[in-house]
Amino acid sequence: MSKTLALEKVEKKTHARSLAKGLLAGLIGGLAATAAKRATEKIFAPRTHGEPEPPSMLVEKIFGSRLEGAQKLAAAETIHWGVGAATGAAYGALAEFYPAATAKDGAAFGMALTSLTHGTALPALGLGPEPEEQTFREKSSEMATHVVYGVVTETVRRVVRKMLG
Repeated sequence: MSKTLALEKVEKKTHARSLAKGLLAGLIGGLAATAAKRATEKIFAPRTHGEPEPPSMLVEKIFGSRLEGAQKLAAAETIHWGVGAATGAAYGALAEFYPAATAKDGAAFGMALTSLTHGTALPALGLGPEPEEQTFREKSSEMATHVVYGVVTETVRRVVRKMLG
């Protein structure tokens, strides 16, 4: 029996499903994972030539002009952390009712997330290059940092969910 399957059986025995608890555990996991992803990006940066990050580009699209300095940083960080928290919360809710979503201790979630964001949504919104235009470094960095995000989200979610009962 796989480790994940064994954990699912233990989790089913220890608590009833709860959307609120799943959302909260996932949100906390998403925040911790956002911090871990940001730290990993400092080591293995996806953009090495000063290209703007998608949250910064989104800020410009929302406000219709370029923000500068502290305003731009605050707005971009708010988007980055907000998306990390919301994605974690959604994952927590999904994991609560579909435990298979936690496959590979969250790594599968991280890989799916990078495919949905950097492979689909961001290029469609004009916030990132099309997948075929991305360099190997961009693709590998985004995949690696999103796997970190997924694993940390799942690890923290599981601990918090157990604490919530």
